[in-house]
Amino acid sequence: MITLTNWTGGLLVATGVIAYIASGAVSVTALIPAFVGVLLLIAAFVGARSDGARQLGMITALVVALLAALGAVMNVLKLPAVFDGTAERPAAVVTSTIMFVLLVIYLILGIRSFLAERRGDKVG
Repeated sequence: MITLTNWTGGLLVATGVIAYIASGAVSVTALIPAFVGVLLLIAAFVGARSDGARQLGMITALVVALLAALGAVMNVLKLPAVFDGTAERPAAVVTSTIMFVLLVIYLILGIRSFLAERRGDKVG
């Protein structure tokens, strides 16, 4: 789970930085995925410190992911406007959609991991 958190956090940081550079470094809001990614990386770092901190770090990461995904929904709902060319800020919509998809996948895999661990299954 820590590896998954590190990968997701890294992908979000990359998404935010690329969006910021691609938008001409005009708006700091393009870095929102990067901020979320940094929070996930911090949670993974905390979780990797000891077995006792692992569960706290991963629960924290899942809560951050859930809140960020819910925050991105507003822009994701504007995705059809990107396709018909009427979107006010298409780059923001696309970036939010990428963040949303990454976080939903992370949440699904994270919840499955917790459930498997609770059942006593081997978690890979």
